[in-house]
Amino acid sequence: MSRLNIDDLQAFLAVARERSFTRAAAQLGVSQSAISHTVRGLEERLGLRLLSRTTRSVATTEAGERLLMCIGPRLEEIETELSALTALRHTPTGTIRITAGEHAAETVLWPTLAKLLPAYPDITVEVSVEQGFTDIVTERYDAGVRLGEQVAKDMIAVRIGPDLRMAVVGSPGYFAKRKPPKTPHELTAHPCINIRFPTHGSLYAWEFEKRGREVKVRVEGQLVFNTASMRRKAVLGGFGLAYLMEDQIEKDVAAGRLVRVLEDWCPPFTGYHLYYPSRRQPAPAFTLLVNALRFQGKANASS
Repeated sequence: MSRLNIDDLQAFLAVARERSFTRAAAQLGVSQSAISHTVRGLEERLGLRLLSRTTRSVATTEAGERLLMCIGPRLEEIETELSALTALRHTPTGTIRITAGEHAAETVLWPTLAKLLPAYPDITVEVSVEQGFTDIVTERYDAGVRLGEQVAKDMIAVRIGPDLRMAVVGSPGYFAKRKPPKTPHELTAHPCINIRFPTHGSLYAWEFEKRGREVKVRVEGQLVFNTASMRRKAVLGGFGLAYLMEDQIEKDVAAGRLVRVLEDWCPPFTGYHLYYPSRRQPAPAFTLLVNALRFQGKANASS
């Protein structure tokens, strides 16, 4: 058997993980025909079929799955160690991939990146804004951003933002016709703008707490959105009550465009954390970004 080329193995890994020649080719920056030819050549040299191909899908064979599980982690370790060699360079360099929710990306990541990146032109940061939870190891992200309570215990977590609060709001026109709710349970008598997250499947139950008493309420209404920006537009339009981050509506409340209710049922909670695998050997560029994001302020005391 002729000696295997590491580029051939990387091409196979990309197709196996993406389950698509088209996506793998885009990831590696080559043509679809080129990556198909590379994988076919690898299979011929091994004398084994590694991928099952149909017009609609690509899947690993038993041999392909074994090869994926065997060489995947080893190549990742090699790439990590090679990236670590950039410590010998004066200027940090490389690409950092991060997955985060819309609110975290806009309020925490972007302000830091806007200040940091102009001073480090050799660093590239790719932020994937996703509503659901992503397996950063499987999807090969360098890090992810979640609320502190959502970070898995086997991850290294770095706090990057202050405590947060939720807020229930409605427009003045809406409350001109309806009595404001005094307790979370009274929300069931109001049309509400619902939230659906990919990881929940079902509609999100609004969560409240007061003096240690926790309450979850399943609300109803004509509208369901998976983005905060659309929920804000709908509540400003008088379509019902919305449940949003406090900082997303504080200017609207101050300007009289929205009215806040149930504030005493919305205590602060732990803010955003950057997290990454504990076995990861941080590259200089990644360490630089972590230190820039690290929250230096004092968290609010939860009530």
